[in-house]
Amino acid sequence: QVQLVESGGGSVQAGGPLRLSCAASGGTLSTYAMAWSRQTPGVWRELVSVFDWTGGRLYDADSVKGRFTISRVNALNTVFLQMDNLKPEDTAVYLCAASTTSNIHTEYWYTYVYEYWGQGTQVTVSS
Repeated sequence: QVQLVESGGGSVQAGGPLRLSCAASGGTLSTYAMAWSRQTPGVWRELVSVFDWTGGRLYDADSVKGRFTISRVNALNTVFLQMDNLKPEDTAVYLCAASTTSNIHTEYWYTYVYEYWGQGTQVTVSS
């Protein structure tokens, strides 16, 4: 059973950077499709960025494209989300997720394909 733990969240001023980490145990992330998502109270969870088990990028939300970068360091069994030029509307709980779905290249949009989720880390961006 894969366990995912996010870290790196906090409070930043608008325009600042932040780097989130998702460390995995119980499995090797290079064998999973990985995603970052975000959620605010009363709002549907938003898929932010996804790549497949080879590291090939599958999706970036239009709202973060050009500002957020997802990456993986296999030696650390960790996935990162580098966030630059943060905006107040980026405020959310950020969660990482992993999927073993064989159809990930066509199913990545659907959150149900991600079997494993972290508990999330809070990002707060002030103006």
